Amino acid sequence: MSLLTLLSADDTQQQLAQAVLHKRKLMKLSRNALAERSTVPASTIKKFETTAQISLRQFILLWQSVDSLENLVAVIKQPENKPRSIDEVLQE
Repeated sequence: MSLLTLLSADDTQQQLAQAVLHKRKLMKLSRNALAERSTVPASTIKKFETTAQISLRQFILLWQSVDSLENLVAVIKQPENKPRSIDEVLQE
């Protein structure tokens, strides 16, 4: 099932790149410092920040260097099935 959205894959990649760039700047890290911290080459970081192209593995390495992986995983966790009404509570 496909959901209707105005957000494209390219838009999403750009937003992820901007999020890492923003976090890097908040932490006052140069690309070289982030490269040392993440093991992702500085040239790859520059390419990611300018084109939003990167491997998933390298994105994860960058993310864990600027934020927690728990925050990243929280985005994809399935919500618990919570009752929406008192009737659903009573049925269980």
